[in-house]
Amino acid sequence: MVKKGLIIVLAAVLLSCGVTGCKQNVGTPEDNAVVEETEEDTGEGQTNRLFGFSCADLSDPFCEVLKDSVSVSLEEQGDRILVRDAGKSAEVQADQILEMIESGVETVFLIPADPEKITGALESLKEAEIPVINLDVRVQEAGLTDGFIGSDNYSAGMFCAEDLIRRMPDGGQIGILECTEISSVVERINGFEETVQNAGFEVTGRISAMPDDGEKIREELRSMLSDKRLPDVLMCGDDRMALCAMDVLQASGRSDVIVYSIGGSPAVKSALKKTDSALAGIGALSPINMGRTAVKTASVLLENGACEPEIYVETFFIDRENIDMYGTDGWQ
Repeated sequence: MVKKGLIIVLAAVLLSCGVTGCKQNVGTPEDNAVVEETEEDTGEGQTNRLFGFSCADLSDPFCEVLKDSVSVSLEEQGDRILVRDAGKSAEVQADQILEMIESGVETVFLIPADPEKITGALESLKEAEIPVINLDVRVQEAGLTDGFIGSDNYSAGMFCAEDLIRRMPDGGQIGILECTEISSVVERINGFEETVQNAGFEVTGRISAMPDDGEKIREELRSMLSDKRLPDVLMCGDDRMALCAMDVLQASGRSDVIVYSIGGSPAVKSALKKTDSALAGIGALSPINMGRTAVKTASVLLENGACEPEIYVETFFIDRENIDMYGTDGWQ
């Protein structure tokens, strides 16, 4: 479980409207603006520092919006960003980080493609005296980074479990869609399972797959749904898994299974808004808040030589009762 003493939600200080407030600055088009990365001078009177953003996989919608949030925040303070997408390859990411070192970046924002294999690149950054802000997925050698900023993934799973217990006080059978290779997804499922473990629920099936492996998820879910011990609930550790689950349920004519997701992408929130949707709720993450927090943390680090070692950005629960607060046109 994430230790609450470490949960320092800088976003609450940084944002003019928190995630539990009004829809202002929550999921709006301007929050999700796609900026063009540039290395040109941004004008007189601005700091014009160059930052690196090294991402494991920009095809992940969460990472894409996180990148945009960092880009916009840097641009607002007169800085520039050099973005590189590793395409899930640890080797490519290592080469791209060497390129960033040669480009003279001030700091690197890092989402590792492989928490262990990134160690050599981190050692190169340390030797070059370039600070590293580790985002979302923690690297194995945390001592080679200057700070970690993640979501409170455990609580996101816990919120889904608490809602399920209210809906089904007599318990039921659960199917889990998870990814044991991604630590953040593991934390979400742990939060869910530990919360329901004494509430009369039984996990009767599990699917472990990468969130973007839709073919595997659909195939294994169809098999799960044909089993004698049919689940009443599908708990999905990622939005992309939940979208696959809802597709399979609809194609199978199953209207008796409810779904929970963790993420909060526009596609999943749009599905939640439909009255006939199987989706019951979302443990919502905020890549926008995480990006803003990351830039503020990097500024503190460069100014003071140190920053808060661990920051966990608040997560929360979205259902049909509060979906209008967050909207469906963007992330929160």
